[in-house]
Amino acid sequence: MSQNLTVIRLFDPWKSPLCTCPRKYSLHPYTGCSHQCIYCYATSYIGLKNSIPKDGFIRRLQRDISIIPRGSIVELSTSSDPFPPIEEKQLLTRRAIEILARHGFRILITTKSHIVVRDVDILVNSQSAVMITITTLREDVARLIEPGAPSPKMRVEAIRKLVDQGVPVGVRVDPVIPYVNDDPNELTEIVEVVASAGAKHIVTSTYKAKWDSLKRFRELLGETGLKINNLYREKGVWIHGYLYLPVDYRKQLLKPVIDTARKYGLTHATCREGLIEYNRAQSCDGSHLTILKQLK
Repeated sequence: MSQNLTVIRLFDPWKSPLCTCPRKYSLHPYTGCSHQCIYCYATSYIGLKNSIPKDGFIRRLQRDISIIPRGSIVELSTSSDPFPPIEEKQLLTRRAIEILARHGFRILITTKSHIVVRDVDILVNSQSAVMITITTLREDVARLIEPGAPSPKMRVEAIRKLVDQGVPVGVRVDPVIPYVNDDPNELTEIVEVVASAGAKHIVTSTYKAKWDSLKRFRELLGETGLKINNLYREKGVWIHGYLYLPVDYRKQLLKPVIDTARKYGLTHATCREGLIEYNRAQSCDGSHLTILKQLK
C-alpha cells in the first residue's frame, strides 16, 4: 500500500529499533524548512533550503486519503515544519488539516510556529493535538540555533491560546545540546513555564549528530561549536545513522526535563533514546493527546 502513496507516508524512522512511536503516517506540505535550525537532521538528505510547496500537494493528498485507513494518525510534520512563514499565504497546511479532519483522521501537529493558532477553528473540532518544540527560553540562544523560527515567547503564547480554546498541547524539549541549552535550571524552567501555560505532555531527547550539523556548529558557534564537535567525535557512538552520546551522559542531560515533568503531573517520554525508564505516557510523540478532548 505504501508504494502507492505520494505525499502521505507510513512513518518509519529508518527502521530504528529505538523508535517507540505508535503506527502513524507523516505528511509534509513543504520540502525544506525555512526555520533553518542548525541542529536539523533532515538537511543531511535534503540539504539546507527554505520551505518550498510540493507540486500538486492537495490533489495528491486527496488521492492518498482514499488509500490509508480512516481514523489513522497523520502527523504534520516529522522533518519539515508545517507552518513556515510562507504558510500564511500558501495555506497548504490549513487545507490539509481541513481535509484530514473532514475525513475522520487523527491529526498530530508538530511545529515551532505560532502560526498554528490561526487554525484553531479546525483543530478544536477534530481529533487533533499540537506538539510545540521549545529548546530554550533564551531569545539570544534561540536566534543562534533556530534563526528562522518564531521566538520562544511567541511559542509559549501559542500554547496558552490553543489550550484556552480546548486544543490539547504538548511540548518537545528537543534536542538538548551540550554546552548550548543543557543547563539544568533552564531546562527545569522550560517545563515549569509550559506546564503553567497548559501543556499536558513532554517529550525530550538529546542532540544526535550528523556530519553536516556538526559542521554548522563549528562554523556558527565558535568555541562552543568546536567543543560540541570534539565531544561527539571523541565520545560519540554511531547508532542507526547518528552519533549518540554515551547513555549515562544522555540520562544526565534529560533528567531535569523528566523530573520536572513528573513533578507537575505531565505525561513524559523520550525520543529514540532507548531510555524506557523515562517514559510515562500512552505515546512518546503526543499521539495520545488527540483523544483527550470531547469534540465541540
